[in-house]
Amino acid sequence: MSFFRKLKDRMFKTSSKLEEGLESLVEEGAEEAAEAEAPAPEVAPAPAPAPAAEAPREPEQPAPPPAAPAAAPSAPEAKPEARPGILGRMIGRDTGPRRVLDDDMLESLEELLIQSDMGVETAVRVTANLAEGRYGKRLSVNEIKQALADEIARIMEPVAKPLPLYPSKPQVVLVVGVNGSGKTTTIGKLASQFRAAGKTVVIAAGDTFRAAAVEQLQVWGERAGVPVMTAPEGSDPASLAFDAMTRAQQEGADLLMIDTAGRLQNRADLMEELAKIVRVIRKKDPEAPHNTLLVLDATTGQNALSQVETFQKLADVSGLVMTKLDGTARGGVLVALADRFGLPIHAIGVGEQIDDLQPFDPEDFARALTGVEA
Repeated sequence: MSFFRKLKDRMFKTSSKLEEGLESLVEEGAEEAAEAEAPAPEVAPAPAPAPAAEAPREPEQPAPPPAAPAAAPSAPEAKPEARPGILGRMIGRDTGPRRVLDDDMLESLEELLIQSDMGVETAVRVTANLAEGRYGKRLSVNEIKQALADEIARIMEPVAKPLPLYPSKPQVVLVVGVNGSGKTTTIGKLASQFRAAGKTVVIAAGDTFRAAAVEQLQVWGERAGVPVMTAPEGSDPASLAFDAMTRAQQEGADLLMIDTAGRLQNRADLMEELAKIVRVIRKKDPEAPHNTLLVLDATTGQNALSQVETFQKLADVSGLVMTKLDGTARGGVLVALADRFGLPIHAIGVGEQIDDLQPFDPEDFARALTGVEA
């Protein structure tokens, strides 16, 4: 199964919500227009007035000679059937109901996008762009979905960037995010994918306060053939990061991936912890970390925006990974993130398997979000 098909199938909560809302809006508008255009009911004719008194007859005139018979009327010329436009040829003849794209329709569409967690500012921008060149025209559900997909892809195209690889050895990738966002599994999947691509990888299980995170990374390390460095529970993550950096340099590893804690209850402690890790690894390489990935959970919806703001203050975030797009009707939040922050989106995840984390493709995502077929 292609990743687009998997993405579309697993994002059905968002796409079906948008599709159902669009169908309802268009059908409602089409019914209202049909009622407005319906002819007025016929009124029974008034009774004829009583006949007046008969007037005296005038003398009859001779009848005119009969005219030549008229030629039989020719059959009306058949009009060629209207051909569908390029969109109609792409998606098949669209015979469904249509609705005029007016102010009421745009306002309802804006509300629908906000409900999918696209955010007010982004929803307003998308609907305004969609109206350009289409305002006042009758559009079908398929045409609106395609137009939405085009606008969403246009917003997200600039941020669709793979994780950059640098010649520095090791390239240090610091991974941050709140607990439960999918940091640990993302590190495991990325490490396994890099290993399959011929890169040597070392993982540092730096969330030393959660034994489950360490165990999970060890499982992924065994599966991918990647060493995982650990430390006793509660020990100093910066010390572990230093030891991992030393090992990665000695072994000539291509990448060192460092997991971190995600406790936002006490931001001052977390900020100091991250700052200490950075200070320590920069003793080994002044340019490290080369990437700081923020892993976000799509099911948190608009909370993802505040998490980006927080971690931009805590760490110098260089790119995003969004997980759990298969478990939410809030996929629109990724559009809001791209529109508001402009940070590179490196990958998205829709499941637990290794191939369920893939590089971000804006066109595939936009089509899956709006329910447009490939």
